[in-house]
Amino acid sequence: MFEAVIAICAGLAGDICRDQLVPGYAAADRAACEALLAARPPDVAADCKPAGPVLSTEEVAPGVFVHMGAVAEPDGANLGDVANLGFVIGQDSVAVIDAGSAAWVGEALWRAIRAETAKPVSHLILTHHHPDHAFGAGPFATAGAEIVAPEGFTRALADRQANYVESLERLIGTQAFLGTRVVPVTQEVGAETRLVLGGRVLVLQSWPAAHSAADMTVLDVATGTLFAGELVFDRHTPALDGRLLGWRAVLAELAEAKGARSVPGHGAPSLPWPEGLADTQR
Repeated sequence: MFEAVIAICAGLAGDICRDQLVPGYAAADRAACEALLAARPPDVAADCKPAGPVLSTEEVAPGVFVHMGAVAEPDGANLGDVANLGFVIGQDSVAVIDAGSAAWVGEALWRAIRAETAKPVSHLILTHHHPDHAFGAGPFATAGAEIVAPEGFTRALADRQANYVESLERLIGTQAFLGTRVVPVTQEVGAETRLVLGGRVLVLQSWPAAHSAADMTVLDVATGTLFAGELVFDRHTPALDGRLLGWRAVLAELAEAKGARSVPGHGAPSLPWPEGLADTQR
């Protein structure tokens, strides 16, 4: 497979560079990729090269795929690939849940989706504002996906963005961080919202301050799969950036709801529900 890329470099000297994906030009060979570029020229000068890395995924339920990030803090070895990310394939389109910590992670997730389906990615849903889940959104925004986040997301991220950018680039290295950008949110969800992917319904629910100042869960109704973001941790010490009593209240409410499995923000690709919430509650 070939894809369109642009070379991006750090600083005027250009001594640190990375090929950045231009979504939408994947093809079986170079000639076909170049034909797509000629037919639909992008806004930037692009070249066709062999496809880059693809994130591994597991189908935890029919049409529901999860990438398990490393159970670790971001560093130069994992390059920031430390969060669980997922996508749900509907009849008409795909919804992505969380995008990883850097542009390269979002690009590798894009390729994983393309390995499963050619349907358009209509929505990227960000469960909260922490960079390991939100900073890989750039490729999806470029591809035209709507960016959906919980109420209060934009403000919470703006208050922390400068520190997040500085610390994450330092932790994973400049090359791995190249091309990473914070993208504007298209829609902030307050009350419960239903997103329909052509016959497949996702229920989006924002919560009061809990793990963070702005948390959201995503329930795939067809399979009873709850993407819990960092409201649920597995094999990883929970991190608090919100309100402890609020977090306990949200977990208690989730434990009473019906479902088959949850996808934690870190750890195993899926956990039984509600039993999988117990370690975080404890």
